[in-house]
Amino acid sequence: MTDETLAGRLCAVGTPGLSTALRRRGYHDVVVEGVRPLTPGQRFAGPARTLRFVPFRPDLFAERGGGFNPQKQAFDTVGAGEVLVIEARGLPETGTLGDILALRARHRGAAGVVSDGGVRDTEAVVATGLPVFANGSHPSVLGRRHVPWETGVVIACGGVAVAPGDFVVADADGVLVVPAAIVTEVLAEAERDEGRDAWIAARVAEGEALDGLFPMNEAWRACYEAEPQRT
Repeated sequence: MTDETLAGRLCAVGTPGLSTALRRRGYHDVVVEGVRPLTPGQRFAGPARTLRFVPFRPDLFAERGGGFNPQKQAFDTVGAGEVLVIEARGLPETGTLGDILALRARHRGAAGVVSDGGVRDTEAVVATGLPVFANGSHPSVLGRRHVPWETGVVIACGGVAVAPGDFVVADADGVLVVPAAIVTEVLAEAERDEGRDAWIAARVAEGEALDGLFPMNEAWRACYEAEPQRT
């Protein structure tokens, strides 16, 4: 299965169903906390490209803050369909990207950006069409709080560990991270759950009571499994 096909199916299932399937496997801290879309209705999925910032310190910023630093490297090399995920220690009071970087990521074909820090030039970033989930907007530049330190490493974004290549899914319910090693099995289970829940919802829409139906008892399960498309 290609990453593009996988991303489309992950988006179709959505974060709630994926969260349930992950919880069954012991993955309880998979939702990136404190981020919201710059534009309501944004939805995307793709493998993670990671970027980590460390707290500002003058000597460290002098070492890695200028020129073609790791932040610019990440935006300049993000691949088509990838999600750039930024660790900014949950600090919204400075920008972690602006319009020029957003334009570059958009041109590269990035699926989106997730940052647990702030965004500057917000209206211009939105105008690029690049989907962005972030912790807020702020006019200050990166160096007020951060040093762009490294890319392509395991990071912590919004309380969630994100490894390069993990699948990131973002929709109206939030942003969720699926470890790459289990993404296909988690997706398959979530799709089965979605089919069952759609069937239950149809019965409820017909006027059936919840007791015994949600969750299904043996009688309702027999009805569900007897349908041709379910066997």
